[in-house]
Amino acid sequence: MSSGRSAVRMSEDEIADFLVSTDKVQVATIGPDGAPHLTTLFYFVQDGKVAFWTYASSQKIKNLQRDPRITLLIEDGDDYFELRGVTIFGKAELVTDEDGIRAIGTAVADVMAKGQDMGDFGREMIEKQVKKRWGVVVTPTKVASWDHRKMLNPS
Repeated sequence: MSSGRSAVRMSEDEIADFLVSTDKVQVATIGPDGAPHLTTLFYFVQDGKVAFWTYASSQKIKNLQRDPRITLLIEDGDDYFELRGVTIFGKAELVTDEDGIRAIGTAVADVMAKGQDMGDFGREMIEKQVKKRWGVVVTPTKVASWDHRKMLNPS
């Protein structure tokens, strides 16, 4: 039986399954003074990469324009032996074209709506946001994962 970090590390398939099973990501960018700037957003997975949208005037966009390094934390669980998560260190690509922003916004809204049809009202709300927001797609450079459930049920 493995011990330590390797005992709780998720496989690539487990990471992929986990990322599509949750809907909120903690996003860390580097502020102008070098301190972390941390926020939580809804996200989706696009071609194996985490993507989200946010206001174009937000601090996180200003930070990413200056320095595209980004760290994401996606986690779940309440008790110690339920904790699981993925930390993604990566580089952010800013999506500024309206078609790309609309596609990302629609996918994020679908996640938020839990697959329910948003209807015309939902589509109108997304359309109103397209001119105010940018998309962000994160290309991972390093990934760390843990699943404490494996401590109770080692494979």
